[in-house]
Amino acid sequence: MIALSDYLTLSAILFGIGMAGIFINRKNVIILLMCIELILLAVSTNFVAFSRYLSDINGQVFVLFILTIAAAEAAIGLAILVVMFRQRNTINVEELDSLKG
Repeated sequence: MIALSDYLTLSAILFGIGMAGIFINRKNVIILLMCIELILLAVSTNFVAFSRYLSDINGQVFVLFILTIAAAEAAIGLAILVVMFRQRNTINVEELDSLKG
């Protein structure tokens, strides 16, 4: 049987990879979106692990909401990227300064 510490270790590794990806790569927007998805996956893994450990379904229900928001964020983010790429011919974060106020 898999222990709670195994789930927490996996979640910490996923969260660390996501944070490292955000801090190391600040140029490619697609990689930034994937790193945010990894962070959301790490949080979801924690919710499911503690929900299973405590025999409470609330964490698993909350994960369904997180996954729904993550899917909407990915779809809207990629749609914005496609529009920006068609206008500017780049997805480099440093060159996408048109959204500044």
